[in-house]
Amino acid sequence: MTTTPQWRTSSYTGTENCVEVADGDPSAVMVRDSKDRSGTVLAFPRASRVAFVKFSKRQSV
Repeated sequence: MTTTPQWRTSSYTGTENCVEVADGDPSAVMVRDSKDRSGTVLAFPRASRVAFVKFSKRQSV
């Protein structure tokens, strides 16, 4: 059974350069450009997203 991704944007995102994330799949996190919703979707293993978020938090301090 295939489920339709539930896309969302960050509450920090303005009206410019936006990305959308769908993280309802237990094995992957999908990312797409909100200005080109029918374009390419990138899928990352869940562990990669966790590492990216941790890295991003360290860089913004």
